[in-house]
Amino acid sequence: MQSSNGRAFGAGDGSERSAENHPDPGVPSRDVPYEDPWYDAMASGWGEVDGTGARAPAVPPARGEHGTQAVRARDVYIEVQRSAAFQEVRTRYRRFVVPGVVVFLAWYVGYLITATTAPGLMARSVAGAVNVGMLAGLGQFLTTFLLTWAYARHARLRRDRAALELRWDTQELTRGVRGDVS
Repeated sequence: MQSSNGRAFGAGDGSERSAENHPDPGVPSRDVPYEDPWYDAMASGWGEVDGTGARAPAVPPARGEHGTQAVRARDVYIEVQRSAAFQEVRTRYRRFVVPGVVVFLAWYVGYLITATTAPGLMARSVAGAVNVGMLAGLGQFLTTFLLTWAYARHARLRRDRAALELRWDTQELTRGVRGDVS
């Protein structure tokens, strides 16, 4: 038997399995030095001097790490989250979503169980080539669109205005914390 490199299979140069012929990619080779062309120690800011000749800071502080300002902004969001208006918005959301999800999942699981346990019922003809299974499958699409429409309507009529007022209040409070004037 001939291999792809022209030598006979089992020609005696060691193991025949390719996994044993190649070094482990997870272990760095000691023969080849590791040279990363994208690594630049000076780009990290260590050892550099700024325009005045003084050493530049190693890493500038991240945004929001300048003391108590981040803590106060966090406190604003916690205060809003604990407010009665926020709790009312969340309650309205849960009162719609939880029953909607339960009803839709029950309808979907009922469809799946009926399709697998009662294929005769699902194959029953309704009109011509249209059977109960096809109508139930199309009903899944219809209820998806109906639930989406009902969710958007509920949000628009019962939650959006209150949520927008909360957003404005939160932004005004955080703007006061940060000291913005705009």
